[in-house]
Amino acid sequence: MDKIKVLVVEDETSIRKFIAVNLNRSNFEVLEAEDGERALSLAKSLNPQVVILDVMLPGIDGFEVCMKLRKQNPQIIIIMLTARGEDMDKIMGLELGADDYMVKPFNPLELVARIRANLRRFQKQHSNNIYFKQIILDLEAKRLYKNEQEVDLTPTEFAILKLLMKNPGKTFSRNEIMNSVWGENYFGDLKTVDVHIRRMRGKIEDDPSNPQVIKTVWGFGYRLGEED
Repeated sequence: MDKIKVLVVEDETSIRKFIAVNLNRSNFEVLEAEDGERALSLAKSLNPQVVILDVMLPGIDGFEVCMKLRKQNPQIIIIMLTARGEDMDKIMGLELGADDYMVKPFNPLELVARIRANLRRFQKQHSNNIYFKQIILDLEAKRLYKNEQEVDLTPTEFAILKLLMKNPGKTFSRNEIMNSVWGENYFGDLKTVDVHIRRMRGKIEDDPSNPQVIKTVWGFGYRLGEED
């Protein structure tokens, strides 16, 4: 899976480098621009999915860059950086097309979380993939990604997870899972379902002994966990 490109537009070198280092650590591909002109040029030529945009820039300010970026690429995600207490900057940025804002100084981990939250929201609105926590189920390619890394699933495992993820909140009995995945004419041992679930948990759960994605409903079957 290709890395998400994030363009960081900030004229203060120390802040820009600090943001870039933390985004690189979080597996993003980082582009840097020190002013609005450079930002617009990079956005046009390299097509980043996300822009971290400071309001106060030399030359073209962040508000104008925001408007031009939005006109240039309506689907780009823009997160503006504002000074503490500048409420009008937040309001104006959102009105001009920003998707979100961060107030300086900020925790870089929060910025990463905001980026991912906006990406999830965008992806939910613009694709047929299924999302749950940090998991993306690509229905067309029949692939699963966790934390932006591909996880190998067998076709049967993919089918079971697809069934659960397409029906959040619904509990499926082992028999219902078997009928849906293997077919109603399959006369196998219901323990087969348990074996596949156990293998899947080893691949997709942070802690397979305390599963949060595939929950057991004791005495009945399995369901998808709850969103954070």
